[in-house]
Formats: sequence, structure tokens, C-alpha cells
Amino acid sequence: MRNTYATHIDYSFLHYVIESNPLFMPSNLDGIIERKGKFLVMEWKRPNEKSNKGQIRLLCALAENPKFEVLLIKGHTDNGIPEIGWFYYVVPYLKPKCRKIGFGTESLKQFIKTWYERSNNEQ
Repeated sequence: MRNTYATHIDYSFLHYVIESNPLFMPSNLDGIIERKGKFLVMEWKRPNEKSNKGQIRLLCALAENPKFEVLLIKGHTDNGIPEIGWFYYVVPYLKPKCRKIGFGTESLKQFIKTWYERSNNEQ
């Protein structure tokens, strides 16, 4: 999200590679960090941007794994200036799939610090 003009991999050549599931496609993650075998995945969406169904399935599948925590962050870091609104835990067994947990850059930084310490101390 550093550069709004950054190129992304075009996977359209993979359309129909799985004939029974022609929309089966790769998805990208915007950020992932690891500490002692625990992972924090961060998916960024601009305030009015929607996630597609496949990406939601992927994020939920990751969140079901006890080694993964998944955040959906509404905001952007365009022009080197972070603008972070609400951020959410992806919780696959809830409807809706996300639980609001914080707002703003400082809150996200604090969440990551807490996650790091918790991951550092878990066996």
C-alpha cells in the first residue's frame, strides 16, 4: 500500500485452469508478521473497498488456524502517510465475520505490540 501505482501480479492467465471451479484464483495478503511460530496477517482495504468472497474465505480459513490471527484494516498508507480507520479481527464463526477492535494508527501500533508480547510469552 506504499504506492497506489504499484503493479500487482495479473493472475488472469489462471482463469479456468480448474475447469470445475473457473474462478479459483490466487489471492494476495498485504502484510504478515511472525513471532515464535505465531502469525499476524494484515489485509488492508480502502474505506469503501470491498473484499471478494474468495478472499474472505481465505482470511477465515487462516483465522481458523490457532497459529494465525487475521486483521482487516480500513485505511491506506498512500503517499507515506498512514490513514487508519477501524480495524477488525476476522472471526470465521461470527456473522458478520469481523469484530471491530480498534481505531487509528496508534491503536494499531499498540495492538501489534500486545500481539508480539503475547506471542513471545506463549509456549
